[in-house]
Amino acid sequence: MSDFKWCHGPKCHKSHTQDRIRGSKGSKVLRTKKVKTTEWNATNGYKYFCSTGCWSDFFIKYAQQCVAIAPRNEPLETPIEIETETRQDWNGHDYTIKNIKERVDTSME
Repeated sequence: MSDFKWCHGPKCHKSHTQDRIRGSKGSKVLRTKKVKTTEWNATNGYKYFCSTGCWSDFFIKYAQQCVAIAPRNEPLETPIEIETETRQDWNGHDYTIKNIKERVDTSME
């Protein structure tokens, strides 16, 4: 298996940068960049894109198709617990803050 993938950005091959220039004199082209799969990007979407610009271009072009794969018809919710804590500011005045703690859900998702 190759450690490289071609960038999926729809405009990647049109960016005017030196590292995209390929070909011999008289037949030069701008080529889509290769993206190396590394330990950092192996488990996220960056293994398919050379930059966040290409990622954004892809999503802008294909957003409706992406959402059609897994449409969201209801909101997601996470059960939480609230802890109220009283603190003092630098001047000695009391104030309260709310700390949100996620509940540990023992059921399977």
